Amino acid sequence: MVFRLSDEQQAIRQAVREFGEAEIEAIAREHDEERKYPADLVDEAAKLDFIAPNIPREYGGAGMDTLSSTIITEELWRADPGIGSAIGSRGFGSNMINKYGDEWMKEEWLTKIAAGESACASAISEPAHGSNVAGMETRAEKDGDEWVLNGNKMWITNGTVADVAVVMAKTDPDAGRKGISAFLVPTDTDGFSAEKIDNKLGIRASDLAELLFDDVRIPEANLIGEENEGFYQLMDFFASGRVSVASQAVGAAQAALDAALEYATEREQFDQQISDFQAIQHKLAEMATNVEAARSLTYRAASYVEAGDDQLATKFASMAKLFASEHAVDVADEAIQVHGGAGFVTDHPVERYYRDARITKIYEGTSEIQKNIIADNILQ
Repeated sequence: MVFRLSDEQQAIRQAVREFGEAEIEAIAREHDEERKYPADLVDEAAKLDFIAPNIPREYGGAGMDTLSSTIITEELWRADPGIGSAIGSRGFGSNMINKYGDEWMKEEWLTKIAAGESACASAISEPAHGSNVAGMETRAEKDGDEWVLNGNKMWITNGTVADVAVVMAKTDPDAGRKGISAFLVPTDTDGFSAEKIDNKLGIRASDLAELLFDDVRIPEANLIGEENEGFYQLMDFFASGRVSVASQAVGAAQAALDAALEYATEREQFDQQISDFQAIQHKLAEMATNVEAARSLTYRAASYVEAGDDQLATKFASMAKLFASEHAVDVADEAIQVHGGAGFVTDHPVERYYRDARITKIYEGTSEIQKNIIADNILQ
């Protein structure tokens, strides 16, 4: 099978790359060191349709296909994973609103998210329940014409900058995954609070928080989709979420490879460039091969998601996330090795890429979870 990007997709890649080179790369180190959210870049990114590009045109979005969105994520992370994460994650939860939300939710929130006016958070994980979504303890109880939410969520991207959150909560505590529902919760609702998590290893420019719900009251109309169907609604987006993380990993790996190539052709030892040494050439060759393999697998998974082929999308999304994330860390590690001692300090960005890439092996399902999914799929 011969695979080529369309002219439009190539133009999208070029536009994001130009944005990254002009607006992101020069400030990346500062935002990492100061753990600074890139709020100043949001308006421009929104104008260029880099924020939640999958939001339909009727709600102000670009209505892009899965592969185009994947390319945007990859290139944002290539410019800088931390800032790329901050920009690319502002639409977290918008897929749930778009597919299962009522029309008023879409008109009120999707338009604001696409315009860069509002950020959304997707609140799923809890302190005691990460991969085990069915074990969540956050409760939503009906009280007249309102829902009352109590509990807390952990490791939530955009937790302190979001204007609205898609919150998963138990509406039937004894029913496991069959008792989970999704809710739209504006973050200015009484009883809602967010505590910023600042001591992160990587992607420090992105926002991460613990969310607390203390008798948070929302109208019954804020239920997204059907009561007790939240887990199954969420399953619709597992594959696309994992493709997104795979594309993040590809972007981080490409950035590390780029840095290693540049350094290898500049650094001299024993009166020659270190790129002349076979040991360095072999490292670079393996790194480049793994980046391209990860990219190909990620794009293939994106094509299955776009086609709506659930079985192939599930298998290949997990394969892409597993392969791309594992090799992103390996490529970044080898990039440090190419730099030698210079790679161990912040004078060069490769140490940052190494720290940033590590998260891709964890969120949206750990590598171990992906292996379980792949094994289940191929053993059927």
